[in-house]
Amino acid sequence: MEKNNLFQKEKRIEFLIVLVFVLVGAGLRLLPHLPNFVPITAIALFSGAFLSKRVALVLPLIAMIISDKFIGFYDIKLMAAVYGSFLLCVVIGFWIRKNKKWYRILGGSISATLIFFVLTNFAFWVFTGFYARTISGLVQCYLAALPFLRNSFLGDLTYVIIFFGAFAIANVLVKKALKIKVVQSIS
Repeated sequence: MEKNNLFQKEKRIEFLIVLVFVLVGAGLRLLPHLPNFVPITAIALFSGAFLSKRVALVLPLIAMIISDKFIGFYDIKLMAAVYGSFLLCVVIGFWIRKNKKWYRILGGSISATLIFFVLTNFAFWVFTGFYARTISGLVQCYLAALPFLRNSFLGDLTYVIIFFGAFAIANVLVKKALKIKVVQSIS
């Protein structure tokens, strides 16, 4: 019974830590930042790696909706591409969940950044009249977006390191604290 109680406490603390990370991450989107240097992709990966599937799929979208309410909504087709790309990032997080090694997290972060870049810029090309709907127009669209890709890589890697690293450290500290408490209660 004591072991089950310890497990439940660890899970509650773990969920609270994750929730704080997600709320802090969403709040960071509202602060001044370089274009695309935001924590939402890292939130999606982190949520997929640590939360139940249902919660993981909803939290990044809630973070986006809340911050978009303040920043401003835009064309629904482009929003669908952006939000959809974050859902795919959560799916990558599910893949990370199976083996939370640093190289898998790094690969997931790079993959998520590229998926976001490809999907959102393709949607921009398709749904706006900004570029000709030719192969040349598509290439121009992707070339013009390269500075955003650089910022996305830097932001995603930064926030992934912060979220996953801080969570790993907090997890170790909580487990040590709980073990000490259990040992003290036994003696």
